[in-house]
Order: sequence, then C-alpha cells, then structure tokens
Amino acid sequence: MTTPPPRTRREARELDPHDGPGVHDHDARGAEQNTDTDSDTTDGVDSEAAAAKRAKAELIGRTVAIFIMPLIMVGMMITGYLGTMHSPQANDMPVVVTGSESKAADMKYALNGSEPDALDVETVDDAHTAREKVYDREASAAVVIKGNKATLYTAGGAGVQQATTVTGLIMPALQEEGFDISTEDIAPLPDNDPSGLGAMFLMTAIVMAGYLPFSVLRSNSPELLKFKRIVPIVGAWAAVIAGLVWTVACLILDIVDIKDTVAVLGVAWLGVFAISCVQLFITRIFGAMGVLFGILFLMVLGMPSSNLSMPVYTMPAFYRFTHEFLPMPAIGESLRSVLYFDGAGVTGHLLVLAVGAVAGLLATKAYDFISHRRNPDPKPLTVNIPSLHGGRRPDSRVWRYISLIVFPLAMVTMMLSFMLGTMGSPTPKDMPVTVVGSSTEQAKETIADLEKSMGDDMFDFTATTDKEEARAQVKDRDEVAALVLPTKKNPDFGLIANEAANNSAYQAVNRIFDQVASAQDMDLKVDNVKALPDRDKNGVTVMYVAMGWIMSGFMVVIVGANANPWSRPLKRMVPLTALYAPFMSLVVALIAGPITGAVDGHFAQLWGAGIIAVFCIAMFAMVFERLIGMLAIIPVIGTLMFAGMPASNGAISEYMIPSFFATLHDFLPMAAAVETIRSIIYFDSDVVTEHMQVLGLWGLISLALVFLIDSIKPLRTEHDFGNLHLEHERERKKQARQQARSLEGSRPARTGQSGQTVQSTIVEDEPIDFTAPTPSTDSSEYTAAPTAGDGLKHQSAEAAGENPDPVPRTATDSESVDHREWIPSTV
Repeated sequence: MTTPPPRTRREARELDPHDGPGVHDHDARGAEQNTDTDSDTTDGVDSEAAAAKRAKAELIGRTVAIFIMPLIMVGMMITGYLGTMHSPQANDMPVVVTGSESKAADMKYALNGSEPDALDVETVDDAHTAREKVYDREASAAVVIKGNKATLYTAGGAGVQQATTVTGLIMPALQEEGFDISTEDIAPLPDNDPSGLGAMFLMTAIVMAGYLPFSVLRSNSPELLKFKRIVPIVGAWAAVIAGLVWTVACLILDIVDIKDTVAVLGVAWLGVFAISCVQLFITRIFGAMGVLFGILFLMVLGMPSSNLSMPVYTMPAFYRFTHEFLPMPAIGESLRSVLYFDGAGVTGHLLVLAVGAVAGLLATKAYDFISHRRNPDPKPLTVNIPSLHGGRRPDSRVWRYISLIVFPLAMVTMMLSFMLGTMGSPTPKDMPVTVVGSSTEQAKETIADLEKSMGDDMFDFTATTDKEEARAQVKDRDEVAALVLPTKKNPDFGLIANEAANNSAYQAVNRIFDQVASAQDMDLKVDNVKALPDRDKNGVTVMYVAMGWIMSGFMVVIVGANANPWSRPLKRMVPLTALYAPFMSLVVALIAGPITGAVDGHFAQLWGAGIIAVFCIAMFAMVFERLIGMLAIIPVIGTLMFAGMPASNGAISEYMIPSFFATLHDFLPMAAAVETIRSIIYFDSDVVTEHMQVLGLWGLISLALVFLIDSIKPLRTEHDFGNLHLEHERERKKQARQQARSLEGSRPARTGQSGQTVQSTIVEDEPIDFTAPTPSTDSSEYTAAPTAGDGLKHQSAEAAGENPDPVPRTATDSESVDHREWIPSTV
C-alpha cells in the first residue's frame, strides 16, 4: 500500500471550500448533502498540511543537529585542552627551603626575587621535614643548605614535567648564590614507566569506562536505567574494567608491579563506579544529552585538573580548585600514590571517589523520588537509536545488551593497549642523528664508541664532515639532530637540534648528549634551528588542532546517520559535508588563533587545509558507518586516534615508539594532519603538499568504497525499531501488574465492587515471542518508527488524524497515549 505524498499548504487552501467563492465549483444540486463530507475533507487536509509542516520542521531541526552536536563536542574539548595546555606558566609552585636560619632566609628571598609569581617559597625546620613534604606532594621541590652545599630534592613520581619545571626555576638562583649544587630524586620513576605516563593513561581509561556506557544507554535501552537495575550493573561493569586494566597494565605491558595488584584493582573499581554514579545522575537530569555534560565535567575540566598531563601549578588557578574534588584528579592521584609512592597519600583521594559515588547515588534516588511524587505517571522515555549496528533493532535483548557492552569495552581496550602500550615508555629507537667530525674517520670512531656505550638500537648514526649540510638536514627534519665533535678551535661538544620538529625528540637528544659531554668534562652548546614560541612551549598545539580536524570529520557522519538517517545517501551527505567541512575547519582555526592564542597567523592556510582534512575523514568514517552503523566509532577512532596519535609524531616522537607504529606515520590521516599543521605554522608550508596527498587519497578511496557498498547493500534512510512496540507493551503490562500488587499490599482485601475495581487494574502478563516477526506488514500498521525526512513523503499515520501512533488502537492500549514510544519510569 503506497501512501501519497502530503499536499502543500497552497494545495490545501485550493481544496478548502471555506476559502471563498470561486475556489471550487459547488453545484447547487446536493449542496446540503455534501456539507458534512466537505467539512471532513477540510479537517483531513488541514491535518495533512500540519503534519507536513511538522515533518519539515523536524527535518530542519535534525539537520541542524548534525552541525550543532560536533560543534559543542569539538568546541569544548579543543578549547579546554588547547586553552590550558598550549602555554603552561608556573604559578605559586610550592617550594620549601631549610638550613641555617640566615641562609634559609636569604635563599627564600633570592628565590622569591628571581621568580616572584612562579614560586611560593616557605622555610621548614629540618631536612627530614623538607624531604617529607616533597614525598607527600605538599611541595614541588625542597632546597637543603649545609654550608656552601645545596641539595635540590624533587620527586619524579610526582611528574617529570613538574620536576623539570621547578628545577629550571630554582637552579639559576642557586648558581647565582655560588652554591655547590647536587640534585636527588627521592621518588624516581620505575624503569618500565620512565615518563610517568602509566598513571595518566590508566586514569583516562578508567574515566572513559565510567561515562561511555551512558552515551548510548539512555537512547538505546533506557529500561536499564531503573535504579534497582543500574546499580548492580554498574558494580559488575566496574569489576570487569578493573580486571581488564590490571590484565593489560600488569600481565601484558608490565607497567604495574604484581605487588600493587590489590591496590590497582581497588582504585580502578572505585573509580569506574564513582564516575558511573556521577554520570547516572547527570543522565537523569539531561537525558541523552547528559553525555555532553559528563564529558565537560569529567574530561574537559578533569584533564587540566588532574596534575598528570601537566602540573596543576602551571594551570590557571581555577583548576587547582577543581583538583580537590573532581573524580578524574582523584583517580589519577590515587594511581600515582600506588604506583610511585608505595600508597602514601592515597586515602584522601579514595575518600573523594567514595563520597562522589555515594553523592551520585543519593542524588539520583532523591531525583527519582521527587519526580515520582510530582508525577506518578511520568513522561515516557523515548528510544532514539534503534540499534548500534545500524540495522533493525534486535528482537532479542541479549544481542542488544551485548552490543552495548562491546562499544565501551572495545574503546577502553584500545585506549590501554594502543596508547599505554606505545607511549607509556618512550625511548629513542633508530633515531637519525648525524655526527660531524673534522674528518670522516674521527666521526666514525666516535659513532663506534657511542654505539658501544648506548647500544646500536637507540640511534641511527651517520658520519659527515660538512656541518652546514648537517644543519640543513636537521632543519628539513630529515635528521633529528647533529652532534658536532670538539675541535682545537672549539673544544666543546655542539648539538644542532630542531625543537619545533618535535619537542620530545629535542628533549631526548639534549639530555642524552649532555650526559655524553659531561662524561668528557665538557659543555654541550645547543644550536636550536627552530625554537618553539612561548605560546606553544611544549609543542602540543599541532596535535590538538589535528584532533579538532579528526573529531570533526568522523562526528558529522556518526551524528548524521543517527540524528537524521534521511541524510545518509551520498547525494545528500556529500553536499552536507561540503558545507560542514568549511564550518568546522573555521571553528577549529578560530579556537587555535583568536580564542586561545596558541597560533599566531596562518589563518587562511589552516582553514583551507582543515576543509580538506575534515571532508576526507568524513568519507573514511562513512565506509564503516555503512557497514556497522554506530559501532563504526570503534574502528574509526581506533584507526584515527588510538593508532594515529602514537604514530603522528605529535606529543611523542615517531622515533620513540614501537617500530610498527613508526611505520604507520607515513600512511595514517592523523600523522598527515599533524605534519601539515606543523609545516604551516613553523616551516613555511614546506611539506604540506605531500601530506595533503595522503589525506586526499584516504578520502578518494573511502568515497569509492562507499559507492561500492551502496551498490551492493540497500541503503537505510530511516530507523527500523523492529518489535519495539511489543517491548513497550510487555513493560506496560509489567508495570500495571506491579502497581496492582502495590495496591493490594497497601490495604486489606475487600469484597464487592471495590474489590472488582482493584482486580480490574491487573493485566495478566501474556507470553510474547520476541523472535517472531511483526504480525502485520500493512503500511497502515506499525512497521518502523518514523524519522525526519520520511514525513515529507510518507504520512500514513498523520493522514489518519492528529494521533501520530501508527499502531491500531485496541482495548489494551487505552491507557497509553502513544504506546509506540512508551517506556516505563526510571523510578
């Protein structure tokens, strides 16, 4: 049965007999008999016109959502991260000083004078107290003065960046005072986690595991959000994630010591449980949009506050305040205490998590109680996502719940294995370095000595006598550094390096070759061919801008396919993406430039390159969305982010990760995006063309694959909710039965009319076969929930009247206004 398209409002007016004379040729014969018929026709036409108007408005709203959702997500994440981390400035970093009263006072005055805003210096009574404060992370460093000797104590376990920053601030003042200086790390990082990134990546995985399930739970299976159901589910889920975290970090990657098993399992379980409880309450308030508020509260504010990615004393003062109560910092500091400080100071952070979990549960329970008191028959919860795999909603709950588990479990597993496995222990591997000698023989002899002391797998040395050629290779990023050997004219070691090419590689070669020079009682003079500006001290701007492009690209496809499946055909999605790509590239360019100040100039180049990147990434995401629906997030993010970030040469050098990921640097879109941005900002766009070719190739191949898939697989342009109405009917009967039992238990059984009234509220639960097909296939009955766009062509439900319910009304449906969207209260 084919439903005719709705009439336009103009056609409706032309068919309306009350619009005035001349519109219709009314014959006088039988005019009275036709009056009622004309009235009914008019009502039907008005109804169809109103339905068409509603459908058009819905289509526009859902199409706008395709732009709005990525704008909110990308905007808040990139602004939050780039705005706080692109140029960290030390501010009131706590330092303690001890020694004789006069020398301690003088040192305090000298430090406060040299760095008045950066350091907050206090004196303590003795060296033991000073070291304890550093170990307990109450102070970033301690200076102990004995006579003419000064010892600087730091704790590597409290953060490599913090130790490096505070050392750089204190050392000049100590040298100026003429002290004989020594340094000591009282909490060094273990050999299997030399950068201290283990705690950070474990923290991120735990937080993701806490909020990710709620990103689709509310829209796909809201019946699980009932308080009595969700609490044990969350407890079991936390146990699964805790086991996964320990298995990967301890047994596979050896980041966690076996002696810390119980502590890590406990922190991971409590962290996931606390995050989930907080996110549960957020979901109660904001519904399906709660995931956005959860990401803002848990991730966007949590990461700068965590004190793990960057020292919290280099963040704006607001983040020191949020550090004390946000769950992400509590999880990170708990893991840091367990992994690097033998559990010292963990109690307070665990208390924050416990209080957060209890507060989340109590707030949710109170919300449910108040909502139920105000409205015992609450507004039904709608199901917006029929299935995660993109097809018909599964009739079996088992398959639906399995898909719900697969999504967050895969994301957490990839986060742990890819990110922690590749970036947790960055060390140079075949890093290209040129050795410049006065003769080739001198250079080769030095290389042999270096390989003997360091091993032959850290650096890939090349001998040369041409210093200028070596410098040009470093500037062009063909070589990471060039070591210039001492000569009679210049008795010091020289190092030519390129900080803007990659800060982590720059720091590594500086540290290693400074030790080489020190072993020869010589100084190392560094020639930095391209220094990073103060607005990008750590060189992370290129990575965050690239993240903005990547996130924008895949989100338009994922959001579009689920918010408005009508947009999925290429004839609609390609023009839509062609408008979306300039819009989101402009947003990212504005965030990087005028909003955060991370980039100075290059606006047009970044905008243009971003348009191509966003469009090509969208085409790539479309391939997997065509195949597996919303679950496309798993392979898309796995390829673009979890594999792409280690291989990108962004935060960590491509020469400091496993060789497999280093090989991927020349092929993955994230690496191409990072190198494009770096080339535009710092190197006059010297290699933009070749990296744009990589992105373009991904886009063209992906577009060809989409054409092929569409020619083989029928394209879905509407949601198929399957037998959702049968699930609703079962839930309705179940709740009616529970209400009847509650009435029976609240008062003694009576006979007569009142007893019959009570019994009449009881609905017998009839067995329903959810594997059976929908009984009717007529288009006038239920087939699938309508979506935006379909209303412009098919209006069978609206043509029947104002009631949008496409299911024929029966006696059992009389208590429900729209049982197609009926879901029981979450109370």
